[in-house]
Amino acid sequence: MNKALVCVVTGASRGVGRGVALALGAAGATVYVTGRSVKEGDSPLPGTVGRTAAEVTAAGGTGIAVACDHGDDAQVAALFERVRREHGRLDILVNCAIAIPDPLTVAGPFWQKPLAMTSLLDVGLRSSYVACHQGAELLIAARGLVVNISSAGSRCYMHGPAYGAGKAGADKMSFDMAHDFRPAGVSVVSLWPGLVRTERSARVCAAEPDKYGDSFDSAETPQFIGRVVLALHGDPDCLEQRSGRVFYTAELAGQYGVQDLDGAQPPSPRAYFGAPPEFSPVVVE
Repeated sequence: MNKALVCVVTGASRGVGRGVALALGAAGATVYVTGRSVKEGDSPLPGTVGRTAAEVTAAGGTGIAVACDHGDDAQVAALFERVRREHGRLDILVNCAIAIPDPLTVAGPFWQKPLAMTSLLDVGLRSSYVACHQGAELLIAARGLVVNISSAGSRCYMHGPAYGAGKAGADKMSFDMAHDFRPAGVSVVSLWPGLVRTERSARVCAAEPDKYGDSFDSAETPQFIGRVVLALHGDPDCLEQRSGRVFYTAELAGQYGVQDLDGAQPPSPRAYFGAPPEFSPVVVE
């Protein structure tokens, strides 16, 4: 490529966001890394925006740490204003930011869990909408790509109705945004990773070995998802063939010939969770 990609990865202090940012950095991209964790201890889990940005730079890109609470629209607007001022375009936006309440994986009916479970609809579904809204003109300038990180929880019962509603909403939102963006050449894709080797999932799997067994050992790395994002961006047919659709990350990886860090080809969980949704082509303006 003739010029470095300009990317924003939200929620990248750790987890999927961090891995995606590192993969983009390894491709030489300039990556704005956002999150609330500025110093270790800001979260019970390790990781900060500064640490991820430094790792992006070490990987070969340019990491830019931006402390940003994606529940605060003014901070999000300031983020994209900075991108506009410094680059005037945005090639890739990956929405990973999500509020994960501690009781998320606790079994039980929703009314026995705190009402704060709905926080993942604010920082998750709503925050992805806001980021796309604020970044729209920059994405149009680059004929860029939006990737919303979703989950098979969109289709099956997973962690309760708040989580399911957030993921189902992300998939339909991606479809509708793709319709609006298509004339401007911007693609929008929703990705369903499998089990991912993040700091949080490591802790959860270790705490419940009878439930998860050795599945963590064969889980996808967060960087694997970032490699698939890069393949989507580099696909000249993405707008016509991928935009507005929902994909398992592993299935796209197989189609693009993308491997994980250790050369593995993670399997698709389709047989277990089912197929991603297909939406009606009917348009009501």
